[in-house]
Amino acid sequence: MQAASLSASSGIRWIKDGWQIFRLQPLALFTWAMFISFLLMVSTMIPPIGPIIFIVLMPAISFVTLSACRHVSAGKTLSAGMWMQPLQQKSIFKRLIVAGTLYMAANLFAGLLAFLPFSGQVSEAIQSMSSANDLMPLLDAVQEPMMLFGLLYLIVAAFFWYCPALIGWHQRGLIQSLLYSAIACWRNKWAFMVYGASWVAIFLLVDLGTGLLVSLGLSVKTAATLQIPINIGIGSVLYCSFYPTYVSVFESSIAAEPPSPESE
Repeated sequence: MQAASLSASSGIRWIKDGWQIFRLQPLALFTWAMFISFLLMVSTMIPPIGPIIFIVLMPAISFVTLSACRHVSAGKTLSAGMWMQPLQQKSIFKRLIVAGTLYMAANLFAGLLAFLPFSGQVSEAIQSMSSANDLMPLLDAVQEPMMLFGLLYLIVAAFFWYCPALIGWHQRGLIQSLLYSAIACWRNKWAFMVYGASWVAIFLLVDLGTGLLVSLGLSVKTAATLQIPINIGIGSVLYCSFYPTYVSVFESSIAAEPPSPESE
């Protein structure tokens, strides 16, 4: 299986293709994005176990999302019973949970590597915040470890980006899937840079629009309420764009292999 090496402009095309997928069945895909947002919200209300469970489930959630987009791209209407079908094939769910557990462990390890060297200054900032009731020292203290964690997370994300699809559709082992994913992401690093920067710009524009409404006299609460469905809608397109990143990079492999049971 060979991963294609695409131009940087593919990052924009992935977003356009994601939008085209979303347009085919917007209600179903918007509902799925809203469900993911609900899961995330509930998980944050049950620390620390909630966030841990959500992270462990992320590969399975990603695979369901990819499978839904494959159905939509094939012209099939998504029904309630179709959503969980991809996880019922050949112990895929169990394998994705193992991948999710490793993903959580990798993120914890990245967090330790990023924050341990700065633990002293973060502790001092917390004490200063408590005594002076000023949040700024803490924000200043966590800037460097957060930037370091961001860089480490990019490495972790590269190993796991294609992992759910490779496990679920190509029946690859976990280690092999991680290596293939990392190689594919490296070969398309410029496309992913454009892709990521574009999504950051899109969400920043939404925030800018919300700030503009507030400056025109709309209350902050109302503006924030209006922004929620917009963010979920954009998130829906974001999730849909995951599938084009896979198809364009592994297109030759897809063409060479028989269709998976869930795509028939």
